[in-house]
Parts: sequence; C-alpha cells; structure tokens
Amino acid sequence: MPTSEHTVSAPPTAGDSATLRSRGIQRTALVAIVTNAVLAVSQIIIGLFANAFSLVADAAHTFSDLVTDLLVLLAGRHGADPADHDHPYGHGRIETITSLLLGAVLTAVGIGFLLSSGVRLQNMDGLPALHPAALVVAVITLFAKEGLFRYTLAASRRFKAPILEANAWHARSDAASSLVVAVGIGGSLSGYAFLEPLAAAVVGFLIMHMGLKLAWKAVRELIDTGLPEEDVARLRQTIVATPGVIGLHELRTRRMADRVLCDAHVQVDPRITVSEGHHISDSVYMAVRTAHPEVKDVLVHIDPEDDDAVPSVPLGPLPERRIIASDLQALIGIDGPAPRRTQVHYLGQRIEVDAFFAEDDAPAVMDALKRRTETWMRAHPHYRRISFFVEIAPH
Repeated sequence: MPTSEHTVSAPPTAGDSATLRSRGIQRTALVAIVTNAVLAVSQIIIGLFANAFSLVADAAHTFSDLVTDLLVLLAGRHGADPADHDHPYGHGRIETITSLLLGAVLTAVGIGFLLSSGVRLQNMDGLPALHPAALVVAVITLFAKEGLFRYTLAASRRFKAPILEANAWHARSDAASSLVVAVGIGGSLSGYAFLEPLAAAVVGFLIMHMGLKLAWKAVRELIDTGLPEEDVARLRQTIVATPGVIGLHELRTRRMADRVLCDAHVQVDPRITVSEGHHISDSVYMAVRTAHPEVKDVLVHIDPEDDDAVPSVPLGPLPERRIIASDLQALIGIDGPAPRRTQVHYLGQRIEVDAFFAEDDAPAVMDALKRRTETWMRAHPHYRRISFFVEIAPH
C-alpha cells in the first residue's frame, strides 16, 4: 500500500570521523610497507651469503606482502571517499573486496606450506650446510613480523577496519613462515632437519584456516548478510521505544566495512499528519544513531498500518485523490459547496475521507447528506467512511 518514505542523512561529523579513520589505515599500511621492504632486502643479502635458500624464499614471501600492503593503502585511501553519483552508498565495499583478496592470499599461502612440507619430508637428503648468520636474520625477522602483527591488529581494532585485521593476520602468517625458517635453520645446524617441514605443516594449516575464515567473512558482507539476532533485537528495542511508534516490521540490516546500514517499516497512527510522521521518522533515526554508533545510515519507511494485516483479496485499484474529489462532489451535489480541504486515508485497501467545510456551507452539506449518503455508499464499496467537519475559525 502507498506509504511515505524518506532517508535522513548522517550528521556532518561523520565525514571527519571517516577521514581520521582513512588516515589511520594509510599510516598503518605505510609502516608495514617500510618494515617489509627492509626485511626483504636483508633476507636476500644474508640468505645468498649463508646459502640459506629458505631465507631467500621467505624474502620472496615478504616481497609479496608489499603488494598486499599497497592494496591496503589503496583501499584505505579510497574506501573512505564520500558518496558520489556512481557510488551513492560510499566506497566501503573497497575494503570488503580487499579483505576477500587478502583472505584468498592467506589460504593460498597455507596450502603452499602444506604442499612444500610434504615434499620436504619426502626428500630429506642433500640439504646444503647453512651459515649461523642465517639463523640470526631469521630470528630478527620473526620478532619484526610478530611486532608488525600486533601493531596492525591494534590499529584494526582502534579504527574498526576489517581490512587491517586481515593484513594483521597476514603479518602473523609471515611471522609463522619466519618461525618455520628459524626452526628449519636451527634444526639443520643442530642435526634435526625434519623439524622444518613438520613445523611448516602445522603452521600451514593454521594459516589456511585463518584465510578461509577471513574470506568467508568478506563474502558474507558482500552478499548483505544481516547482523546477528542479538544485535537486531537491540535495534528493534530502540525503535519501538521511540515516541509515536506503535509497531515495527521488516527490520533489515547489513554491513559495509565498519558501517552498519539498516531500514525499517515503522507503523504510526494512520490519521496523523505527514509532518508528524516525518518527525517520528527523524526521532527513530536519532534514537538509533545515538544508541548504536556503528549504524551510519537508517532508512525509515512510515506505514499507517501493519502490512501483514491488510486483506489478501483487494477490492481493486483504489482511486487517486482527483477521482475521490470528484466522487465527493457528486455525493454533495454538483451545485453544492466544495470542501476547503480533504484528508484521504488508504487503510485496509479501502478509503476513509475527512472533508472540511466552511461554517456557512454546513447547512447545504448536511441537507445533501441526508438524502444521498446511504445509497451512495452502497454504490461505492471502496469507501469505508466519509466524515464531514465544519471549521469554525478561518483556515
């Protein structure tokens, strides 16, 4: 049934918050880029010098991190761009897609560790002797990657950025690979070369599991999965507690990066004015934004009745205001007075009309109603009720 609907824009401070968040993401990504660049160069130089090919391979892995760090930097720079004509809901999906790509990379890295571990366990002979310097660099790399993981994870929580969380766990996978290299080099120097592929298999499984988890989370966001039931229940409680709201149905939610978007059909008194309905909608918006800061956009759809309670078999298409005005004049009489204003209510797939007349026109209207109303209503089943009012004061 026809209803009124409008969207209330977010407060002006939301743009400032998004800008600070974007800068925080970019700053964190730059720290990761510099750290990985220094580590990669060091691993290659010492790896070649110490005949530690596993260290060289880990350097290649570190260089791949630079690519993902650049993706994070790009997403952080453009993910907070304001909405435009082509992207009316903003650019938050850039973060989601990048998180999906990082999850896929983690999964691939984990599978790679598992496969390479199996190959190494089957070919233990012929491993080259290593220089102890390789172990020192491997340990330094391990601590540096673990520190980068903790720094990035803390930033992801501070800025509520899933993309940084994904990159943090990517850094943890790098720390795990560095641990594998350190254990392998230490085991080789101590005569226990089998420790490297065994540790790699365990860490590979953990990395693969984390990658799948992050990728699945991004996929759920891309297909607009709703919030958990407990979060929806809290939103529902806030909305129904708003003055003027007498019912709520079709509450829908979804995520876009760190933001929550929701829309709700709010039932109000069917005979209030449009401006009062708009005021109630504003009140719902402010109540939700105040009680739930993570909700950045609320679409409030005002309903005069519960859609589920409407009769399933309508009488037919209901006439528009122009036709209703003509019907009303026919009821009063062609030569009768016209109402000053008319309120039309579409309720239960039938029509209720409130017609307001000047005080001087009341006698003529009442005379016409006595002679025509009962017969006319039977001939027009679309109308449930027609009420006539006399306005004493000038309108």
